[in-house]
Amino acid sequence: MNRSSITILRVTVGLTFVAHGIQKLFLFGIEGVAGAMGQMGLPFPFASAVLATGAEFFGGLLLLVGLGTRFAAVPVAFTMLVAMLQVHLKGGYFLPSGIEYTLVLFAANIILIMTGSGALALDNVITRRKHDSDPSSQRAGSREPRVA
Repeated sequence: MNRSSITILRVTVGLTFVAHGIQKLFLFGIEGVAGAMGQMGLPFPFASAVLATGAEFFGGLLLLVGLGTRFAAVPVAFTMLVAMLQVHLKGGYFLPSGIEYTLVLFAANIILIMTGSGALALDNVITRRKHDSDPSSQRAGSREPRVA
């Protein structure tokens, strides 16, 4: 996969999770999300709601701008894994209640953990600045930054 392809994946996944985080925060509210999680049998529903909402909203924002991509994708992937195993697995594979949507989002985050941010990401700006300020990299003659 080239860096532009990863960028498209990262931005799409980031937008999706920001939207889901906004939905949980402002449409359902944390209490509503916690109530739904309790009805689904998830342990510690209030804490689970806060963690899932935070992972989706803040993780989605970080993915959207490409900042700490590999780290940001971890809690988002974990949230999808929990949703898949605890909620959607009993619904089979297909939507509306199956695992297919959460599986795709889980896999997309695993890809981002493995590949990093792709092109057009703040990770690259930070890496480039670190590289440009490192005297040893100047002596090596290489101006190409290492991509996160």
